[in-house]
Amino acid sequence: MENNNTYNLMHQLTQESKSLWRIKNNYLNESLTEEEKAFWEKLAKDKDSHITELKDLIKKHLN
Repeated sequence: MENNNTYNLMHQLTQESKSLWRIKNNYLNESLTEEEKAFWEKLAKDKDSHITELKDLIKKHLN
């Protein structure tokens, strides 16, 4: 059984992944201005970075 911290990391990875999916599949397409689109693109890059970092942390905990 994994400790609670590992579950917390996995849960956050799920939340970040779901958020990134919404940004890419909904929010970007529904942007009304270039400013909004730039915001969503920046946020998507941040989410990608967080997802990569979370995956690395989870791998360390599972090894």
